[in-house]
Amino acid sequence: MGRAYEVRKASIQKTGAAKAKLYSMYAREIYQAAKNGGTEPEGNPSLKRLMEKAKKEQVPNDIIKRAIDKVGSGADETYIETNYEIFGPAGSTAIATCLTDNVNRSVSSVRAVINKCHVKMGAQGSVSYMYDHLSIVSFKGLSDEETLEALIESGIDVNDIEEENGETIVYGAPNDLYKIKEAVSKKLPNVEFDIDEITMLPKEKVTLTGEDLDTFKRMLELLDEVEDVQTVYHNVEL
Repeated sequence: MGRAYEVRKASIQKTGAAKAKLYSMYAREIYQAAKNGGTEPEGNPSLKRLMEKAKKEQVPNDIIKRAIDKVGSGADETYIETNYEIFGPAGSTAIATCLTDNVNRSVSSVRAVINKCHVKMGAQGSVSYMYDHLSIVSFKGLSDEETLEALIESGIDVNDIEEENGETIVYGAPNDLYKIKEAVSKKLPNVEFDIDEITMLPKEKVTLTGEDLDTFKRMLELLDEVEDVQTVYHNVEL
């Protein structure tokens, strides 16, 4: 694959509004994971991973607990994941992933951003084929050869393994995320994973300048303000 994974979340102090959205996002995801797979983290890998990620992002414990308790209380909420594929200026593309209890609201909000920025929404599949859907795990403590050996011993086939500044990065199939983590943990007990997520990586990236870059940045800012938007993947060098 020949590329190191880029952490997309800027390490800047979050405003109150950004924190509120972050907390709401995790509350929805944790609730849905607990509803689908059970409220016990040890028996629900998706829930366990989300709880670990939320704590890393300093989401208060009471928000995590309330989201799980809501399942046990009998509350019945349903969140649907939808993707909106976008064509930006000068060959740029983006995929906005939403988790929503109201699809009409989410599509209306995303379309409003698209209209403001004069970009175009594509049909399902018109952009996503230009991205790789992958699980990515990064950690320190094993070389790429040692990591490959651990994965082979566990019968896991991965797309690529890289070393970058002392960190090993594994790219695998989306449904192999937990298997990869387990294989590494067997070889390196108490390992801390810097990244463990399922994501979309562009096969090719583009560089924008001038008004095109301003338009794209404005689009990202507006999408980030949409309540239902969880993540935006894109192919622009920033």
